[in-house]
Amino acid sequence: MPEKPVVAVIMGSQNDYEKVEPGISLLRDFGVSTQVRILSAHRTPDEVKRFVQQGEKQGIKVFICAAGMAAHLAGVVASHTTRPVIGIPISSGALNGIDSLYSTVMMPPGIPVATVAINGSQNAAYLALEIIQDSFPEVAQKLKDQRKKMVKKVLEADKAIQK
Repeated sequence: MPEKPVVAVIMGSQNDYEKVEPGISLLRDFGVSTQVRILSAHRTPDEVKRFVQQGEKQGIKVFICAAGMAAHLAGVVASHTTRPVIGIPISSGALNGIDSLYSTVMMPPGIPVATVAINGSQNAAYLALEIIQDSFPEVAQKLKDQRKKMVKKVLEADKAIQK
């Protein structure tokens, strides 16, 4: 794997880190160099644009964006790149993430954001790994090995419950 970041994880607030960290850890466990930033679609729009444009030039293949409430971060990032953008709606505020989910998933035609479950940072990481696997055979193999482990775990639990 290259030392330069391949995946960027952007969160709208420091408060989001606890919910995003499992996905960041998963990417790093797979050996994927990951850049993590806190940037806000509303409070630092110029910095978001600059980061996305620089990230493309530096080799970022996938952007993962986590945000709560209005959750415009993934859409703003998607408006500045044609690279895949994965949105993680974060539970916060009065609507516990439903507002974030709608804000992230309801993008206009031509500006897609792949959206995972509320607080779904691990699935965002898995999706990013699936996107980059063709460029990194070691990631592809680790994904296959991980799936085999999942199958084994379920079958062991099934066997145990039948006893």
